[in-house]
Formats: sequence, C-alpha cells, structure tokens
Amino acid sequence: MGILCDVVDVVNIDAVRAAVDAGRDVVKRTPVVPSVTLSEMLGGTISLKAENLQRTGAFKIRGAMNKLASLGDAVNRGVTAGSAGNHAQAIAFAAHHRGVPCDIFVPAGASVSKIESCRGFGAVVHEVGSTISEALTAAKERADATGMSFCHPFDDPAVIAGQGTLGLELVEDVDDLACVIVPLGGGGLASGIAIAVKSQRPDVRVIAVQAAACAPFLGAQPADGPVLTLADGIAVKHPGAITRPLVEQWVDEVVAVDEDTIADAMVLLMERAKLYVEGAGAVGVAALMRGIAAPAALGTTCVVLSGGNVDLGVVPGLIRRRETQAGRRLTVFVKIDDRPGGLARLLAIFAEVGANLLEVQHVREGLDLHVRETGVRASFEVRGRDQAQAAIAAARSAGYDLHQE
Repeated sequence: MGILCDVVDVVNIDAVRAAVDAGRDVVKRTPVVPSVTLSEMLGGTISLKAENLQRTGAFKIRGAMNKLASLGDAVNRGVTAGSAGNHAQAIAFAAHHRGVPCDIFVPAGASVSKIESCRGFGAVVHEVGSTISEALTAAKERADATGMSFCHPFDDPAVIAGQGTLGLELVEDVDDLACVIVPLGGGGLASGIAIAVKSQRPDVRVIAVQAAACAPFLGAQPADGPVLTLADGIAVKHPGAITRPLVEQWVDEVVAVDEDTIADAMVLLMERAKLYVEGAGAVGVAALMRGIAAPAALGTTCVVLSGGNVDLGVVPGLIRRRETQAGRRLTVFVKIDDRPGGLARLLAIFAEVGANLLEVQHVREGLDLHVRETGVRASFEVRGRDQAQAAIAAARSAGYDLHQE
C-alpha cells in the first residue's frame, strides 16, 4: 500500500508539467490531424495525434529525455536499456544528446532498422535472448556491473511523467476533447496521458488498447517465447508494478484488438491519412474500426498514433492483403500444357480483359500432373471484382480448369 501511495504522489500532474522542460530542446509538439475518413466512417469527430512524426519515430523520446534529466550527475556514468526497438532508439538518442555512454540490449530478431538507428546514435547494441524480458535482465545486469543507470521502458515514474507530456498537448490543442484512445503495452504512455488529461479534464474518457495476442491488462496469460503480432511495440507480457495501479486508477476502459484489424488500420492510415504508422501505433484506430471503442457523441475523440517505425518487410504483405480484400488482386491456379506457348496463351486471355500480370510461378512438385502438364500460379492486378470475375470466366470458357486462390 505504501508503494502505491508513493507512486501516486510522484506521478502526478506537477511531475508531468516539470517533464516538459526536460525535453524542450528535443521533443516535438506533434500535430493533431482531423480525420474526415474516420469521422465519416464511424460517426463523431475523430482526430489523430501524429506521434509517429516524433523524434526517433515514436513517443518514447518524451520519457527518455525526462529519465536522463532525473539522474542528475549519475547520468555521466552512462545508461543502459532493454527494448524491442522504440525505447532503445529513444534512450540512445537522449544519451547522444547528453553526450554520455549508452548500452542497449535487444532480443534476437529485433528490427534491423531500429538496431542500426541505435548504433547511429553511438550506442553499443547487444542482441540477447529471444524476449524483451531477457533483454531487460541483461540491461539491469550491465548497469549493476558498471555503475551505469538502468532505464526501464515503462515502469519508472520519470518515464511515465515524460510520456504524460503528450497528454498536456492534447488538452491545450483540442478545445473540445472528449475521448482519448491510446495504445497500451507496459502502461507508461497510457497512464501518463491519463494522468495529464484527467487531472485537468476529469470528464474526458481515456480508453487504452492492447493487441489481443498479448493483453495482460485484460487477464490474458502470456505464452512462453516471443509474441507473434504486428503490434510488437506493445507486446509486453507483464504490467509493471508501478503502471498497473496507475492504469487501474486513471484509465476508464481497456480493450483488445485482433491482428486482422490492426493490419486493416495500418493500411487505412497509409492509404487515406497518408500516415506511416506501426502496428502498435495503429491499435487505437483498429479499436474504432472493430467497434470495440466508440467515438464520443459530442466533442472530439483523439486517437494517439504512438509510433511510425514500421518494419519495411511487413509492408508488401499488408498491401497484398488489402488489394485482395478490395478485389484489386486476383490469384489463380491452373494446369496448362507444358509446351512452348502454353503459358503465353493463358496470359493472353487475361490481358484481353485488362488484367495486369504481377507474378507467375510454375508448380510441378506435389501435384497429380500429366507428363505434358505444368501447374501455374499467377497473380494479376485488376480494377475490381467484376473484372476479376470476367477474367476467370474468359479463361474457363477457353477450356482452362482454373481455381481462384
């Protein structure tokens, strides 16, 4: 009980306001962008807090700057951190800004671009274990062995207060703020924003969103090993000792969204809002699209897009999925004569109806084929479902046994 009281006393609106000075030379005041698309789609007035445009591509720089400022002279011995990427980049940037040593520990398989970013800021990066927990343990051990200061990604009052500066901006920039929807991983951002907002505007509703694949605030039991989710930035298996009670006290509701909806939200933001947002940053929009979070009937609902550090390898898959759902991508499998001109004759049929070939693959293994046959899997760009069906009908009329995939 004493620990909880101490936390509540330390992490308050005054601490959040004090954190503004710590990041004044570095932290950007990111824009709040009205979303006509989401407002028309879902009703209400919806805006997006574009924290994906923040320094290092995510909100984490707010907490990192405040954490290093809180260390006083001890910061000169250097800092360590364990993270899957965004917190690591923020601590590395903050350490570079302060001119102090920095050791970063990441789990194996962490984003190469984020690792290279940390190294670009002068940090020494160590890949250890396969989970964030193992990276955190290694970072703590390094701090204990060297006298460096360990910087927890979320379970730290200075970090929470720093993240809360985003909430101050929302209150100042959105006059009719009625609801804030924010991603929830370890709870530093969600609790910091909730404290900053509700201390001034207790009527504002704060909804926190987890990925269903890793939702410990909703009682989900974490599986062993890495979590497979597009929202890897919030795939935190255990709430913090500090953040859990703060989230329970200040956040009005916690919900979780599935992977398909996260993917849809990422593509929608790219396609309609022209904003490049990572899975963890898109969960608030996903919650609105899925209908598990509703925009306020009166006033503005602001969705926090917490980061934009998307792994480039994910993007082609998102685009293919979106094109298929929209009927703009057609993939078929068909058996053809394995003779010169066999493939050309098939493709000519699709070309005649305006289907544009994207890729083609011969499949000869694992199929019941005549010795003079080959299997072909081909993908086409089409203008919509009607054109796709016209192409399929034309091929079948020409005698091809074609299957849509």
